[in-house]
Amino acid sequence: MKQWIIVAGMLCAAGSISAQNRDSVVVQADSILIKSDTIQVGNFVIIQKNKNNRTPQEQATARHNKVVSINFDTDRPTNKKRNDNVTTNWGILDLGFANLNDNTNYTTAQSAGYLTTVNGNPVTKNSFNLNARKSSNVNIWFFMQKLNVTKHVVNLKYGLGLEMYNLRFDNNISFRNTPQPMVLNDSIPFTKNKLYVGYLTVPFMVNFNLTPSKDNGLSFSAGVSAGYLINSRNKQISGERGKQKYKGDFNLQPWRVAAIGELGLGPIRLYGSYSLNNLYKESTGLDQIPYAVGIRFSRF
Repeated sequence: MKQWIIVAGMLCAAGSISAQNRDSVVVQADSILIKSDTIQVGNFVIIQKNKNNRTPQEQATARHNKVVSINFDTDRPTNKKRNDNVTTNWGILDLGFANLNDNTNYTTAQSAGYLTTVNGNPVTKNSFNLNARKSSNVNIWFFMQKLNVTKHVVNLKYGLGLEMYNLRFDNNISFRNTPQPMVLNDSIPFTKNKLYVGYLTVPFMVNFNLTPSKDNGLSFSAGVSAGYLINSRNKQISGERGKQKYKGDFNLQPWRVAAIGELGLGPIRLYGSYSLNNLYKESTGLDQIPYAVGIRFSRF
């Protein structure tokens, strides 16, 4: 009789162990268990939704351990960048270097009357020599917008801003507006001699964003800009006259059309601009093309 009781007890114990092994496994604190519906890491048990099918033994284990429930819904939000069809960037700053491509025929230009000879000292190509290190281009874009065209890879970029060119001359060339617009070589040297030209400009570019899911990826843009001359002056500093500013249009071209480009390499953005028309009116005889390259501080 005692033998039958012992056998029955062993069978009950085996059945209990078998039932427990169907749904859970006892592991040590530093082990990891992965099953179809449960992940157990030490004292932490991660259980997929389906709590009603757990055995009493598993429920007791869950109460004893620290339980974390995770929703395995495949529609949960991701960390990908959200791309709007229209994105606006306010207050963009450009800092760059400016220079001139001088194609003037000075023999012909001398006869036009804009280049004035004073004391037998005619204006020549050397008179327009620039200090390249100090000739700058600073642009302030009030805003730029990017409009999605094709899957945020092809976009249109446009905006409005102020382009400012500071051309620093090495020689004593001077710009005057009275009694008529003229350029001459002055009789005194200057410690600072700058021609400032400012345009209100609208840029329009086609943008190609090769990494639309990233904020700072690889992109490039190309297009044109149109600017209207709103301010120009010749600022000079000398020991003899001190600081002087001469304002006027100096026979500068009122409109500026330029080819523009932009390259984005991660957080760094480079820009370039090359005028498609002359800096001066055709009547002056001068043929000078301003251009600039630099760094752009922009989100896109």
